[in-house]
Formats: sequence, structure tokens, C-alpha cells
Amino acid sequence: MEPQREWFEKDYYKTLGVPKEAAPKEITKAYRKLARQLHPDANPGNAAAEDRFKEVSAAYDVLGDADKRKAYDEVRRLGPMAGGFGAGPGGFNVGFGGPGGSGGDLGDLLGGLFGGRSGGGHRSRPRGADVEADLRLDFADAVKGVTTSVRFVGDAACGRCRGRGSEPGSSPRRCAACAGRGVSDDNQGLFSFSRPCAACAGRGAVIDKPCSDCAGSGVERRPREVKVRIPAGVRDGQRIKLKGRGEPGPPAGRPGDLYVRVHVDPHHLFGFDGGDLTLAVPVTFAEASLGTDVRVPTLDGSVTIRIPPGTQTGRVFRVRSRGRSDGADLLVTVEVVVPAELSDDQRAAIEALAAASPENPRAHLGV
Repeated sequence: MEPQREWFEKDYYKTLGVPKEAAPKEITKAYRKLARQLHPDANPGNAAAEDRFKEVSAAYDVLGDADKRKAYDEVRRLGPMAGGFGAGPGGFNVGFGGPGGSGGDLGDLLGGLFGGRSGGGHRSRPRGADVEADLRLDFADAVKGVTTSVRFVGDAACGRCRGRGSEPGSSPRRCAACAGRGVSDDNQGLFSFSRPCAACAGRGAVIDKPCSDCAGSGVERRPREVKVRIPAGVRDGQRIKLKGRGEPGPPAGRPGDLYVRVHVDPHHLFGFDGGDLTLAVPVTFAEASLGTDVRVPTLDGSVTIRIPPGTQTGRVFRVRSRGRSDGADLLVTVEVVVPAELSDDQRAAIEALAAASPENPRAHLGV
């Protein structure tokens, strides 16, 4: 994310005609309405409408993105709307320090947003790319939780040069252009923005003898295996973040993160409902009518549940702490089974029951 200088000057909320506390749906609705009105196809040859369309699009590009909106709001809070910037030379008048001043907070914010330093703030460390890998789990492992390994092919530190980028026996030398910082400063009045050093491509060092395996990049693409702890109750499609286990960053930089997407094999008996385990248990009409005790399986043994007389199909019984090892519950749903075929004795018994049951369960339908 790299904010533009217009962020200090333009009120994107006003451009879209929404309040600052507007919900994301309100912002999207306002943008779509204006976009339909101002689109060049709807206003051929209208330069003013085209310029306004561009302004609306630029505003939505920021406010329609949660991360950009958060950064924009913070810049505006610490900038003109907070008195931190005024109409000084070049359009910027810094109000660091003093009563009510934002002090170092603004320098840190600009340093983080613009990828460098502002007025002596901190330099953010570059990082490697994030990686996503897939992991297939047995249902029982997903329910109970497990420590396993995920395997994938990705970038890793070069085995020959150990990520240094130079041939073994040689060492990179410090870049003279940036004094090893990896950045060069672009001084613009009261602000100083950092850019990656052109001489060393942001490394902070110059490699005279590049590694023959990685050509000086310090990374190689190879199979990797990373251990991952899967928590109990992980869902199919859920992503688990492993910080710092992604692609290696540049020298002195941070590695990216690894995101493990979990695929859970379905179970022939059990399922999930929120954090609980589910199980459908069939019972006969006689059992549902008269009541009975039913033995049902769990992932760890079995339990007996009491089916009271008159139980209807679809009724759910909760068995406490028998769903997972972390204390989740088992939800047992009763399904009354209607036989597809009847013996002569069964038919006679059911006909006798029907004759003894004069009530009409559909009377309330009025037909």
C-alpha cells in the first residue's frame, strides 16, 4: 500500500457524499450510483463528467479497501484535519511536537506508509512474499487437532551460499552509495522519503562473486517441509497462518508468512455444527413412540442416550463434552425410520394402530 499526497488534501468521503462513519455497504452503494451517473459512456464528450468520474473512482479505490481506508483515516487525522499540516511552503507545514502536536507518531506513520522515513522516522524492513500451501486431513485429526507437516515447493535460502548470495569463500561488500542502508533519501523540503538504493537494489551490499547456484539472489526453489500445529475443530477450507515461514526476504529483511489451507476429508457418520460434532441416529417408529435407550458412537468410544416416549423425528439431544478432546459437545439428531416394506404382522399392527388413532394431525390446515 502506497498512499498518494492527495490523501492529505482531498476528502474522499465528501467526494462520494458519505459520512466518515459510513459502513462499507453505504460506500459501495454511493460509488455505484455516482459511477452510473458519471460514466463516460453515459456522458459522451462531457469532460467535466469524465473528470468527476475519475475523482469518484479514486475515492472508492481508497475507501472501498478496508486497509487503505484505515491508513487514509489515520493520515487525515494526523494531517490537515488534526492541524498537523497547514498551508506552509510547498503546501506542507509540519506541526511536530509542542502542545497537541503529533510528534514522532506522524513520522512513524509516514515512514511506514511510504516505505521509508519521514523527518527522521523509522525505516521499515522489507519482507519476503507470503506462500499458500494445501494440507489434507483425516476427519478425526481435524476434530481432535494434530501436529503434522505440510509439503510444498517454494523459495528457500540457497543451500550453497546460505542466503548470502555470494560464492562460498567470498563476502558481499557494503554498498558505498547508501552506506549499507539499502535506501537512498529523496529530500523534499521538510520531508525526506526513502527509496530503494539503485546501486544495490535495496540490498545494502554489492556482490562481486555471485553464487553459481542462485546467481546472487540468495534463494533457490526446492521442495520444503514445514511442521504445523492444527488446532482442534479446524474446518474444511480454513487457513492457518505460520508467521515467518513463507519466502525468505532480502538480506536483513523479514521472511514472508505461510498460509496453510486445510482440506478435511468427510466422515461417513459425523459432521460439524459450529464447534460441535453432529451425528444422525435412526430409530424405529416403535422406539420413538414408546421410548428406549440407544447406544451411539463417538470419536472415542460410545455413549448411551435416553430417547423419551413420543420423540419426534429431527429432535436433537446434546451429549456434553463428547464431541472433541477440547470439551465440545456431540449433537445427536433422531431420525424416525419408516419401513419401505411391511410384513403381514407389521401391517396388521399398524392398521390396528390407525384404527385406534381417530385424531387428524392435519386438522389445522383447514382443508
